[in-house]
Amino acid sequence: MHNDRCTLVIVPGLRDAAPLHWQTLLAERHDCAVTVPPLGRAHLDCAARVQALADTLAQLRGPVILVAHSGGCITVAHWARDATRPIRGALLATPADMERPMPDGYPGMDALVEAGWLPLPRARLPFASIVAMSDDDPLGSPQRIRALARDWGSRLVPIGRVGHLNPASGFGPWDGADRLIDELARQDTNEVNRAGTAA
Repeated sequence: MHNDRCTLVIVPGLRDAAPLHWQTLLAERHDCAVTVPPLGRAHLDCAARVQALADTLAQLRGPVILVAHSGGCITVAHWARDATRPIRGALLATPADMERPMPDGYPGMDALVEAGWLPLPRARLPFASIVAMSDDDPLGSPQRIRALARDWGSRLVPIGRVGHLNPASGFGPWDGADRLIDELARQDTNEVNRAGTAA
């Protein structure tokens, strides 16, 4: 890893961290990792989750790489609209397409609107970013995630048929995360975002 001078800020999805989730395992492997404190699954308010991310970042000095998953990617996009703190880059893994009904067990559209998640932020992110896209994600079709990555100015990296990249999809460790984080840590931000994403 080349990110020894970067703090990894783990931004979990709406279900917060889980013991066997790749984000949890990544944080356990890296002393430089900090996880945004969980608010609990019942706490759906978008502004509160954005504030939790902002509060975590306010305690840190030096370069930061955000490592987000699912709804955490949307938290990052909302935070970035008014962000002033420099960020080295962001890994946005399997973003949740909250503008389409999600599977049972996830919040419904009305609840997401009421909690302030919708519409999804579409502005170009002010830092280098990589969107890792699953080919068979129940929370976001490839077509929709490609469009999000394009709007955010993110480099799109297809990672195969990995479902939602969570324990329910059969995933604990995700070795690909280290490679993409390493890329963000090493490359100039202009290089990471230069090509944008394919339509």
